[in-house]
Amino acid sequence: MLNQGTIIAKATGAGSSAISLFRLSGSDAIKMVSDCFQPKTEKKLTDQKSHTVHLGTLQYNGAALDEVLVSVFKAPHSYTGENVVEISSHGSNFIQEEILRLFISKGAKPAKPGEFTLRAFLNKKMDLSQAEAVADLIVSESKAAHEVAMNQMRGGYTAEIAQLRQKLLDFASLITLELDFAEEDVAFADRTALTDLLQALKSKIKSLLDSFQYGSVIKKGVPVAIVGKPNAGKSSLLNALLNEDRAIVSSIPGTTRDTIEDTLTLSGIEFRFIDTAGLRETNDQIEAVGVAKAKEKVELAKVMIYLFDTNDTPLSEITNAIKEFKREDLIVILVENKIDLIQKDGESSLIKILKDQSSQFSSNALCSISTFDPQSIEELKKTLYNQIKKIAVQGDLVVSNARHYEALQNALGAIIDIGEGLGNELSGDLLSVHINEAIRFLGEISGEISNHELLGNIFSKFCIGK
Repeated sequence: MLNQGTIIAKATGAGSSAISLFRLSGSDAIKMVSDCFQPKTEKKLTDQKSHTVHLGTLQYNGAALDEVLVSVFKAPHSYTGENVVEISSHGSNFIQEEILRLFISKGAKPAKPGEFTLRAFLNKKMDLSQAEAVADLIVSESKAAHEVAMNQMRGGYTAEIAQLRQKLLDFASLITLELDFAEEDVAFADRTALTDLLQALKSKIKSLLDSFQYGSVIKKGVPVAIVGKPNAGKSSLLNALLNEDRAIVSSIPGTTRDTIEDTLTLSGIEFRFIDTAGLRETNDQIEAVGVAKAKEKVELAKVMIYLFDTNDTPLSEITNAIKEFKREDLIVILVENKIDLIQKDGESSLIKILKDQSSQFSSNALCSISTFDPQSIEELKKTLYNQIKKIAVQGDLVVSNARHYEALQNALGAIIDIGEGLGNELSGDLLSVHINEAIRFLGEISGEISNHELLGNIFSKFCIGK
């Protein structure tokens, strides 16, 4: 899984550019670069201090290849914990290829995806959750996703989990000691203190588990399905939200036959809007496929905007739509459209009915808009943002990784088993089984408990050069 020796990779994007960055890591990295680097000063690269930058010329087959900047990071004070050299060169395709060819000829091996970060993990420069946060940071597309990744990369909740895990380890050791002195009938582990620790662990883990719903949508973007009858104004709404003509608008029912998707960032949170085909019974085979796709998108969405024409929608239709798509984790926003066509001032009679029937619609947000009124569209955007913020947990500790979520669920189950065992006065040997289970699951988050298959799967998803 891991290359031995020194590795090299281009750390900047593919194609030509003004500047390209190459990274080498390994015990021979500094010497390897020094052998073909002519500095502007007479001092060799191997004699330079760590965390210094040097201007000079790369030599290849006795000829100058490029004028470059070379940054030196000596072990263990580097990203990987090994000797690391970064080379900033001009970014022509020819120069890039020649630099790679040069160092491969010197014995460097092309780095695999995520191998620099894998080495950092193996050299204890970061734990596994921090390594995963590096990958999340690279692909973050919004301020909120960036903040979640940054917090996790700095240690996030794993530092606190590690402390609690260590206390469990201490108890496990004491219970094991009790087993060694079983004939003397002595108790080294304080059961009351263990009960208090279990309560603290349960509280922390439950809080982290509750945060996953928010963390998941922040990381991936919030999928928002716009649904309703044909001609309700779904495509017009998508265009108004994006402030561009993204979807075709027509007075002909059934114009939209496939889903149309685009993204919009609101207050640092990315929303993925999906315009769907109009919901209705149809004999048109192509339109029927579009309707089926629309229903599939709602099943995958976090938010459903149910758009209805205020002048052409009975209450029963809205009620049936909510019943059809009702899901515990689905946020429903009922949006009354075409309010510009209402002749009288104030709310429409339908919105008044929806508000009056609070028992049925209290869990749903209500909005009134006209796609021709920018102010009403802004109010809808605010509603969208506020609905997502409602599921956010207090504090900045957010779980966004599905692997962590699964490990925390398993750990919580083991901790509950420990508590039940204490209540039933379970013997020390059986109690230690549950404690060791909890320790193992908590250790999986930080990578204190891991295997080559897991690591290979995680780091294979990284980009090359990181």
